[in-house]
Amino acid sequence: MKQQHILTYFISSILMLLFCVSVNAQSDSIPSTANDSLKVKEKYGLRIGGDIGKLARTALEDDYTGFEIIADYRIKKKLYIAGEIGIEEKTNVTDYLNITTKGSYLKGGIDYNLYQNWLDMDNMIYTGFRIGASSFTQTLNSFNVYNTNQYWGEQFASTTPKEFDGLTAIWIELILGIKAEIFNNLYMGLNVQLKGLVSETEPENFQNIYIPGFNKTYDSSRIGVGYSYTISYRIPLYKKDK
Repeated sequence: MKQQHILTYFISSILMLLFCVSVNAQSDSIPSTANDSLKVKEKYGLRIGGDIGKLARTALEDDYTGFEIIADYRIKKKLYIAGEIGIEEKTNVTDYLNITTKGSYLKGGIDYNLYQNWLDMDNMIYTGFRIGASSFTQTLNSFNVYNTNQYWGEQFASTTPKEFDGLTAIWIELILGIKAEIFNNLYMGLNVQLKGLVSETEPENFQNIYIPGFNKTYDSSRIGVGYSYTISYRIPLYKKDK
């Protein structure tokens, strides 16, 4: 009787062990979670577009014409090489001067994405840095010479245009902006720019009032501001795991 109990216990133990091994094997064959095998690809490539803000100003403002091409290239997860090239023509009228500025500019630098995207999103909240250079002409359309003796002094005015060419300017700028992917590889963006003038050549007997790419200068200040509304398309050259 004792041997029969021992045999029964032994067989029961073997069956229990086989059952546990079977359950464990089945558990090992099931993936732990779907996320373990999920890989999200991030797009790398050349993104190119234009400043639609300048196109809108060209259509709406009689004294302004401008066009700008923008581009960036992703080199790391959050780092981009970026730049802009454009042309502008702007007429400024003050109490004493009427000046038309016309020229081209080039800017280059980097952008850094501060935003952590979810899954396969590809948006940006970024900060950037640029070095800008411009080559332009100033045409003095007309001017009045201010006389401090308003009662006895004779006021002098000229309406004969005079052109000053070969003018240049160099500046640096900090950028803060956003870019959102509205459709696959198509992006809308907005940024603001704070600029600091490094050097400039000035026309004879008056200051630069407007510099293409730098925008309006404020009296003797070397600080400028700007903004851009952009639309761009990324050419996806390759992808990397996120």
